[in-house]
Amino acid sequence: MGRSFTYKAFIALLAGVLLLLSACGDKAAEKKESAKTESYTVKHAMGETEVKSNKRVVILTNEGTEAVLSMGVKPVGAVKSWLGDPWYNHIKDDMKDVKVVGDESELNVEAIMALKPDLIIGNKMRQEKYYDQLSKIAPTVFSEDLRGNWKINFELYAKALNKEEKGKEVMSAFDKRIDDFKKEAGDELNKEVSVVRFMAGTSRIYFKNSFSGVILEQIGFKRPKVQDSDEFAAEATKERIPDMEGDVMFYFTYEPGDGEASKTEKEWTNDPLWKNLNVVKENNVHKVDDAIWNTAGGVKAANLMIDDLEKQFIK
Repeated sequence: MGRSFTYKAFIALLAGVLLLLSACGDKAAEKKESAKTESYTVKHAMGETEVKSNKRVVILTNEGTEAVLSMGVKPVGAVKSWLGDPWYNHIKDDMKDVKVVGDESELNVEAIMALKPDLIIGNKMRQEKYYDQLSKIAPTVFSEDLRGNWKINFELYAKALNKEEKGKEVMSAFDKRIDDFKKEAGDELNKEVSVVRFMAGTSRIYFKNSFSGVILEQIGFKRPKVQDSDEFAAEATKERIPDMEGDVMFYFTYEPGDGEASKTEKEWTNDPLWKNLNVVKENNVHKVDDAIWNTAGGVKAANLMIDDLEKQFIK
């Protein structure tokens, strides 16, 4: 009986020690997790903002929406996509149940407030006039601009979410795609790539500081002399159709649904000046998606743009 009692007491004591160690481990894990969610300060276009939580995020730019999604964050609210009802086709599955809070140029502040966000991410160029209102709702972080190198904004969004390491993973994967493309494309990179957009009643020629231009530049494609500019884009009259010449042309049409931009596309592509372009005669003109090549402006679109380029240049 004595031995049996001693053995049982030992087992009970051992179980108690293991339970105590487990509890200590849980507390350590909780402490570690708590440290991860401690407040942090983000420097941005409007100053510095202390962020205490990032579990309920409202995102106020199209490119920002793609950024947060790519880092595994589903926002509770977001501005409407410029094309789609209400989201671009390439993100609509990821945006199920996300509430619309206006569009980039016209925010619905009441809708944002109703979502009780703990972090709002927006853009100074688009929404500076809303900043004070938004800051009273939740900590608010603004990027500076929406033109040019979208990667700069991506880095800020990663900091705002306290996900810098995840952000680096996403960018590293994209940069690897660029490097792989450059190796496989070879001499194709010597071709001059022209980028054109049709809108209601007008058109644009896009330069190196546009969304597509930044990606083409990173890849190393040549640009036609007129388009080899560090500017964003230029409005074009029909007299400037010759400036659209290139070895290869990609064009896209911003068609929100009223048919006006499609009418412009048809009118211009039937113009004698257009038909006289060598790139047209040689059948090297490719229509691509406006959302992917221009409007969405984020990392998901960037990867889909690489898909388009691979179809055309990598055999």
